[in-house]
Amino acid sequence: MPITSIATGSPADAGQPDALKAALAEFISMIIFVFAGQGSGMAFNKLTGSSTPAGPVAASLAHAFALFVAVSVGANTSGGHVNPAVTLGAFIGGHNIH
Repeated sequence: MPITSIATGSPADAGQPDALKAALAEFISMIIFVFAGQGSGMAFNKLTGSSTPAGPVAASLAHAFALFVAVSVGANTSGGHVNPAVTLGAFIGGHNIH
């Protein structure tokens, strides 16, 4: 595919209310995922004071539930992919995020 046939967005797309709303939804869902997942691991370590086999299980369950909530938060607005790289790529590519 020649480089001239790649679709790119225009700078005017950045100011569209739908694009700003989708970017904010992705940011909030990413914050929910990171803080809930990492916070649960830190809380488990603080509560137990040792590394037990239940630690990785608790961390993985917390990440699973946090991802479920984050995707649910952003699904209607931005597609719910909870990945800033995908959001930035879709934004630069000029594609509609939702």
